[in-house]
Amino acid sequence: MVIVASAASLRVYVSEWENGRRTISDHYAEILRALLGVTDAELRGKAKALPALTLTDGYDELIDRIDAAQNVSLTMVQTLNDQTELIRTMDRQMGAAGLVDQMTAHLARLENALTFAVLPTTRRPVALALAGAATLAAWQALDVGAVERAWRHYELGKRAAQEAEEPMYLAHATAEQAYVLCDAGRPETAVQLVRDARRLGGRTMSPRLIAWLYAAEAEICARAGFQDDCRQALELAMRHLPAGEDARDPDMLSIFLNEGHLARWRGNALALIGDDEAVENLYAAVRATDPTFIRASAGLRCDLAQAHWARGEYDQANEHLQQARLLASRTGSVRHRRRIEQITRRL
Repeated sequence: MVIVASAASLRVYVSEWENGRRTISDHYAEILRALLGVTDAELRGKAKALPALTLTDGYDELIDRIDAAQNVSLTMVQTLNDQTELIRTMDRQMGAAGLVDQMTAHLARLENALTFAVLPTTRRPVALALAGAATLAAWQALDVGAVERAWRHYELGKRAAQEAEEPMYLAHATAEQAYVLCDAGRPETAVQLVRDARRLGGRTMSPRLIAWLYAAEAEICARAGFQDDCRQALELAMRHLPAGEDARDPDMLSIFLNEGHLARWRGNALALIGDDEAVENLYAAVRATDPTFIRASAGLRCDLAQAHWARGEYDQANEHLQQARLLASRTGSVRHRRRIEQITRRL
């Protein structure tokens, strides 16, 4: 049996709880949590809101949120995508370290819009926007060393891609997630995951995305020590890459890949397996690299240091490491700094 005060006393208690003149005891807190359907923190932190909560039970606020989400237009979704694109550009030129708060707020807006959207016609475009933003946020988190946050963002991106029924975005998020496993010291599992990404993408993927997936597989195979698989994946990447200078995939704006980018990727993978051909590819990539891709340039200098080290050319390796340090300091990339230190310890 639950023992409570008389009705007259309870009216006094409620008034005092509302005005902060009385603290809700554990006994009454247990009763009120069950009655109002709130947590203890909500109950004790929002005592003044108890009468309104009792009258509406939160339905009015929920309907307001649902109505607001229903009014999200394609124009609004495009605005959110434009914000993602702006963050991507800033990340490319400045690094991810200074964008954490901005990206967190952006993801929260997208998640909120999707949470309260009801009909598929509204949910799918918002989910697609969230998939792209979450995957970018995950790569940024990986770059600054926040590996668990990166993993969670990739999971969010994958769920959003499934919601949007967009297998290309699902494949991309899955393949990038494999890099988290690689950095965590599980390259063999990462190889399995990046290969599974191609299966998830199905037969509707663009040629450029297929080439990107094979290039990612080549790098991860190299890090796992699978030399033959690495070379085979590089050949398949070259075979599927569309000709021409265009780098951006019109079907998936997060994919940048042309012959210059692939030369850099090829050089990186070959350097990891100690192939002499790596240096030639990497210097070709230096000539082709967009100077605004600061983080990519830092990675390229790390690749050159790795390739020269493999050939016993330690002076050249140190020269590229010095440039890599300068670029990594500009972007705040923890990932590149870690790699620089790993190569430095070998010299």
